Amino acid sequence: MSTTPDTGERLPLACPSCSPGEPTVHEIVKPGGQSTVRCTECGHVRKERVEKPREIAVDVVVSQDGESLSTTVDAPAEERVEVGDEFIVDTPEALMQVRITAIEVGPERRVDEARMDDVETVWTRVVDNVTVNVTVHPNDGRRDESRSLKMQVPGDYEFTVGAVESVAGEEFEVDGIHVRADADGYRFDKFDHDGDVVFAKDVKRVYGRDTTTAAWSAW
Repeated sequence: MSTTPDTGERLPLACPSCSPGEPTVHEIVKPGGQSTVRCTECGHVRKERVEKPREIAVDVVVSQDGESLSTTVDAPAEERVEVGDEFIVDTPEALMQVRITAIEVGPERRVDEARMDDVETVWTRVVDNVTVNVTVHPNDGRRDESRSLKMQVPGDYEFTVGAVESVAGEEFEVDGIHVRADADGYRFDKFDHDGDVVFAKDVKRVYGRDTTTAAWSAW
């Protein structure tokens, strides 16, 4: 079932004046069977039959740095979602961009994709600001004295193999990057060639070699 949008709502529609092939944002000027709509790009006003798809409330679990919170979002009932999709969640704590890590359609039953009206819970993790795990090796190759660090960076921050990064007053050269299983668009799950780039939100772990000028200390 669909509903008629209210005055002031915005919807994506093709504009016969400035964008007949691609949708632009239109504002509802006057709702009705034939709603009056205005293109926000060029200002063209016309009558058009506009309906909103039926929406349902979906439970969403948001994880960040080992902590989770539960909320609900409104989504079109017939929309299909899949693991790896990203969307915005508005909670009392913050407005966050999240990525779907699992879709639950029944007790202990998870799938890679589903229609929203079949979904019980969407499991997600925050990707607009992330904490990246880093393993740094001494520059003399003593792997038994490697140590772990954490970097807090924007999700679209780029880690590049061969680049020098700094955290907590220390520097290291990136020599390997492991990619998360839910990341899309990468040919491999590990990168170790100079110039290879991975976005922070897609990183499982960064490996680096210590370049701090001071002598290495396990402490």
